[in-house]
Amino acid sequence: MLPFPAAADAKDFSLKLEPGVTIPLTAPQSKIYDVGGSMSLKALFGLTPYLDIGPTAAFTVLAAERELAESGMIWALGGGLRVKGPRHADSSRVSPWGDADLFYMRTGDLNRPGFDLAAGLAVALGDARAYWVGPFVRYLHVIQPKRDGYENSDAKLLTIGLSIEFGAGDERIVEASPAVASPPREVIKEVCPDRDQDGIVDSVDRCPEVAGTADAWGCPAYERVVVQRDKLELKENIYFAWNSAELDSASHPVLDEVVKALKENKNFRVQLEGHADSSGTDGLNQTLSEHRAEAVKSYLVSHGVEQDRLISKGFSSSVPTGDNKTVQGREDNRRVEFVVNFIILNDGSSQ
Repeated sequence: MLPFPAAADAKDFSLKLEPGVTIPLTAPQSKIYDVGGSMSLKALFGLTPYLDIGPTAAFTVLAAERELAESGMIWALGGGLRVKGPRHADSSRVSPWGDADLFYMRTGDLNRPGFDLAAGLAVALGDARAYWVGPFVRYLHVIQPKRDGYENSDAKLLTIGLSIEFGAGDERIVEASPAVASPPREVIKEVCPDRDQDGIVDSVDRCPEVAGTADAWGCPAYERVVVQRDKLELKENIYFAWNSAELDSASHPVLDEVVKALKENKNFRVQLEGHADSSGTDGLNQTLSEHRAEAVKSYLVSHGVEQDRLISKGFSSSVPTGDNKTVQGREDNRRVEFVVNFIILNDGSSQ
């Protein structure tokens, strides 16, 4: 359903440094200057997970031939757009990108317009997808307005370098602390809060208000719902009418068990994430994924779950779990997921 999801939030911001080696491509610069270097700084704001916009500041210096007294310098200030490959947790660690900028440029005592075009690859460092490093190649074109008595050729430069980018990363990736990296297998024999008296202390019990088992993170074994570290996993699909946000009655039993799990565990805060397959128009798919998530939220609220514990959000087709080229894959991609933010309530806490 939708290759471009909804507009990104303000948290989708990153900074990128681009040091590189610069080569003059055409005369007269290629006859006057040797190979030099450049550095650019980009501030990128996400419009969608695939499209960024932002300002750019750049500096280029070309080493002069021995008989010349001064090196060539270019100061540039402008901005542009970047198109990039997916960078969420379920995507590849390698993200191709391309960008273009328009500049106001200062060379010597002259003010000139210019533009550049670039392509590169970014490789994620670490599971959080907050740091990306990779090679790039950039073409810079400095436009020379016509002046009588002067060489009026445009300057054309090629830069090859390494891009270094850092930002917030994927918000759905939560690093597990060593204390709760895996379900507790042994009960710690010491005096610790354990309100449901199931032998699993509250500090690692995901369901501290209702007795459960160690293998289920201290939660009971529900028939249709499994409590994972960061989400409620449904054993059955949630069905909707085709091209609609209307819940099918076949979905009521599994949603009723979600209601039961949420009522028994007041510390659960849930983000309902609506997803769609890749058929249909961009606008329809985003709207449909949002409405389906909202429909599930309305069902839970109508059955007694507090509204302030639920957030609904549409992701369109940006996070597929199946192959959109197959019928089964498209059916798997039309879904609503329950991402849980666990808030552990300690004795004496007001939260």
